[in-house]
Amino acid sequence: MRILLALVPLLALAACASTPDTITAAVPVIEDQKPVGFVMPEGYRWSHGHGPRSHAAMAETFGTDTIPANEFVWADTIPEEGAVKVIVDLKTQMTYAWKGDTLVGAASVSTGKAGKETQLGFWPILSKHKDYRSRKYDNAPMPYFQRMDRFGIGLHGGHNPGAPASHGCIRLPNEFAAKLFALTTRGDEVIVEG
Repeated sequence: MRILLALVPLLALAACASTPDTITAAVPVIEDQKPVGFVMPEGYRWSHGHGPRSHAAMAETFGTDTIPANEFVWADTIPEEGAVKVIVDLKTQMTYAWKGDTLVGAASVSTGKAGKETQLGFWPILSKHKDYRSRKYDNAPMPYFQRMDRFGIGLHGGHNPGAPASHGCIRLPNEFAAKLFALTTRGDEVIVEG
C-alpha cells in the first residue's frame, strides 16, 4: 500500500506532462491578434493577408491575374533554401506554393461546398500518401494526398471546377498536386484564408 501511495504523485506528474502536447497537435490555431495597422482584406471572414499578397505575387511572377479551372502555373526553378508554405484562398478558389520568399506555383482549386466548408486556420501537413483512396466516399481516388487534420481533410488531386465542390478537402489540378507533393514535407504549414 505504501508503494502505491508513493507512486500516485509521480503518475499525476507524468500524466500532466504529456497531456498538452497530445491535445494541441491535432487542433488548428487561429490567431485573432493582427499586426498594428492591419486591415482585413475586403470580402474576407478571416485572413492574415497571405491570400491577397500571394495573388499579387502571382501577377508579378507569372504575368497573369487569373487561372482558369483545373489550370496552374509553376516556376522553372525552385530555390534551394527556405521554408515551404501553402496558402489556400477560399474566397478566390486559389492555392499558392511558396519556398521561402519565392512564389513557386499557383493553381485554381475546388474547396468545400456548402455544409462541408474547408476550415480556416493554420494547419500542418500531418502525413503524405501518393496513391490514397477515400475511406468515407466510395473509395474515391485522392492522388498525392497530404492530410491536414485528423478527420481526413487535406490537399489532393481531383475534379476541379474552380468553385467549391468537395467534402472539405482542397482539390488541386493533378499535375500541380504532384509538384506540390514533391515540394512539401511533413510539418510544412498550410494556411487557409477566406
